[in-house]
Amino acid sequence: MADFFTAEPGETAAPLPPGPILCTGTAGMRRIHRFFLWAYDEAPGLVQSTAAGDTVRAAYVGEVLGNFDGTLHIHHEGEDLLMYPQLADRAPACALHVAQMLEQHRKVTDRLEGIDPVRRRWMQTAGKAVSEELAERYEDLSTLLKVHLRREVTEVMPAVDRVLNEKEMNAVGQHGIDQLDKKFLVSYLGMVLATNPPEDRKELFKEIPAPVRLAYRVVGRRMYRRQYSTLFPGRDIPETL
Repeated sequence: MADFFTAEPGETAAPLPPGPILCTGTAGMRRIHRFFLWAYDEAPGLVQSTAAGDTVRAAYVGEVLGNFDGTLHIHHEGEDLLMYPQLADRAPACALHVAQMLEQHRKVTDRLEGIDPVRRRWMQTAGKAVSEELAERYEDLSTLLKVHLRREVTEVMPAVDRVLNEKEMNAVGQHGIDQLDKKFLVSYLGMVLATNPPEDRKELFKEIPAPVRLAYRVVGRRMYRRQYSTLFPGRDIPETL
């Protein structure tokens, strides 16, 4: 997925504000977006891999998917609070792109709100009809994210790099870290690392709070491997740190 973040014909980046690059937001956004692209590309198949009536696996897979959904929501919430208002204020020429990104966030939120009750019902029943509906809903969300996550990186983040400083951009990521349960972070960090190239893994790991890094090395790596093998029995487990 190294060349995924390439503008498609007809897509135009936001005007670049004058001045130097102040932060490395584009690189950081690529890293977390790779995880979301992977997670939602896999989501429909995870639902479909669960046999009708297998409520034990449905409960497990449904919890994992719910955690993906919560993480995506918190990620967008941080941008809505700590990135897009600042970009709109400091680079008024980017107003059209800001509006487009916020509208795409709204559409993602609508999809997540529609998925939640269906996912919960499927976890309890593992019924064939609700399984098909849930897989279709995740397929629809994945299609939307493949547009939004690409365009946010290619069209908007180069402008963000010129108007937010490193401390401000770090606060966007810290919002998610603060909101998420630390046990959850430790157990899911392996998935985030595994969906990135080796050099990006190292940079991403540096951004994680030291206590979470330590917990990952002590127990998180094993948790990741166990979770991956449960979700995808028979697959090779992707390498991570």
